[in-house]
Amino acid sequence: MKNDIIEVLIIGAGAAGLMAAIRAAENGKQVTVLEKNHQVGKKLLITGKGRCNITNYCDVRELISNTPVNGKFMTNAFYHFDSYMAVYFFNELGVETKIERGNRVFPTSDKANDVVEALKKRADKVGVKFIYRAVEKINKFGEIFAIKLQDQSVLKAKKLIIATGGKSYPGTGSTGDGYQFAESFGHSITPIIPSLVPISAKYFENKKTLVTDLQGLSLKNAAIKIYDKNNKVVYKDFGEMLFTHFGVTGPMILSASSHLRKIDNQILEIDLKPALDEKKLATRLLREIEQAPRKKVENVLKHLLPKKLIPIIIELAELDADKQIGQITKKERNDLFSKLKKLRIKLEKFRSIKEAIITSGGVNIKEIDPSTMESKLVSNLYFIGEVLDVDAYTGGFNLQVAWSSAIVAADSC
Repeated sequence: MKNDIIEVLIIGAGAAGLMAAIRAAENGKQVTVLEKNHQVGKKLLITGKGRCNITNYCDVRELISNTPVNGKFMTNAFYHFDSYMAVYFFNELGVETKIERGNRVFPTSDKANDVVEALKKRADKVGVKFIYRAVEKINKFGEIFAIKLQDQSVLKAKKLIIATGGKSYPGTGSTGDGYQFAESFGHSITPIIPSLVPISAKYFENKKTLVTDLQGLSLKNAAIKIYDKNNKVVYKDFGEMLFTHFGVTGPMILSASSHLRKIDNQILEIDLKPALDEKKLATRLLREIEQAPRKKVENVLKHLLPKKLIPIIIELAELDADKQIGQITKKERNDLFSKLKKLRIKLEKFRSIKEAIITSGGVNIKEIDPSTMESKLVSNLYFIGEVLDVDAYTGGFNLQVAWSSAIVAADSC
């Protein structure tokens, strides 16, 4: 065993690990980071579709409200290092930023690599040491942690920060190691499920029309509601979604998955024309009928819908595509209105955790001090980022959880 004792050892060089390493080193600590990949920030490189949604430019109250799973636990951390501080921090590192729809903050370059490179450059500058090896086992002898690596070498540390991420995107190294390390020290792990994940859906509510027929169709200004098995609205949103070969995805669907926690006979209802209430929509359609009563139904719908949606709406409303619009009955007209405002899909299940942006569940926050991120069970042991049972909606909120928890832990060290 080496005689040198590291002051602060961090396992994981993702968003949280890099931020904690930089802050602890800036605070004058000797810091070593263990990373099992051959590069840092591997998962960070794919966030925001490769653009890196750094944070969400909003106040602490909004950060908490957009962190549905244990957001209150993050209150102190968010106040300690909020999204405005995060933007300032990255600007100081030379990463210019911009604010897009929904207060999402991105690097002006639209390159996640610029964020990772800036973090690594700063870490190197403040003297952080990186060792690219996997951890096999962790023990604690008295006040000293002994970290056995897979090459059988052992490192000693006074303080240990676990920043290993969750189980989503395992190809980036998030394989759940941190949960095992936590359990070895007596911590409990809340159930691990995918979050911010696409949802499988095969049929519309009539149980015969295929959702997958809309594969590739993107809706940009739609509104959704999700009903539970008791027909109660449990989630609603406005924005973008996408139909795929397996069902639905996109920002609204991903955020819905974080809120739902599980799929149990829920119905997704899409309002294709949220800017028009039913009365205005009826007025518009009646005007179309009066102006061109001999037009075929499908030709009239071209002014209202994307091409791929037209045959689906016609089938669901049980209309004849070749029928003249002036010949449809009042009931058929009302059925058409209904499908435009209430297109209903039966949700089946979450996609695999391998497709999830983040992991829901993790180290039980009841066993962690929210003011320091230190374990209540083991002194000088800290947990930060996605390994904790904290997760938020899409839009930069999860990275803010990583930055804030990392800063609090580093300052505590």
